[in-house]
Amino acid sequence: MMLPSIAFALVASAQTADLASSTRVVVPIVGSVTGVADVQWRTMLELYNDAPQPRDVLLTLPATSDQNWMAFTLEPGESKVFNDVVGEEFGLGQALSPLMVQTSGRRSVRVRASAYGVRGSEVFKPQPITVEYGGQNMSQRYLRSLSFNDDFRTNIGLANLGETDAVFVLALRHVEGRNLAVTRITLAPNALWHLPIQRLFPLITAGNDFTIAVECWAPNTYVYASVIENATNSAVFVHP
Repeated sequence: MMLPSIAFALVASAQTADLASSTRVVVPIVGSVTGVADVQWRTMLELYNDAPQPRDVLLTLPATSDQNWMAFTLEPGESKVFNDVVGEEFGLGQALSPLMVQTSGRRSVRVRASAYGVRGSEVFKPQPITVEYGGQNMSQRYLRSLSFNDDFRTNIGLANLGETDAVFVLALRHVEGRNLAVTRITLAPNALWHLPIQRLFPLITAGNDFTIAVECWAPNTYVYASVIENATNSAVFVHP
């Protein structure tokens, strides 16, 4: 498939880091997957062009096997809402990835995202996702107020959108500065790990109000968590 001219321009701009030509915003996680209790998790994406000029937009799912993309133009004051951006717009099932939103010009379009669960006729409360306009360029990051027990479950996300392998060192803490367990994960470029906290720390069986300290020196890496209430399937996105 041939990329349209806007896609060529935006991809070339991103590769050369020419911020005068385009801007990049990252949604750390979007997806269309079936989770616990047969809940189908989807992601709503909203884009709005508040500039007085048209803006060309390129959406890319870098952690999918084909790095799926779509390109379009937003006129001044125009908005687009994708109720299931991965499942309906990209046509992917059982897929998770960060989403890159590249916009022509010096300012990005406005980006909002939220995850929500569906089971039959039930639609569960949406979970707003923090969008990264400036990136996560800190070597030390903290994910706080995490729980996993009979009432809550927690998923941890690690993403590497860089050009080389990224090493993440994760330390689970109940008291500041005191590690209960430590694990080390290496991610290839354009890779995402989204997994239950027990997979990272299998010796810790349950608890409340945990913190994970994440150390990673590689650029263009992202971490997040999602704490989900088992009874209601309502979730809270945890930004570092």
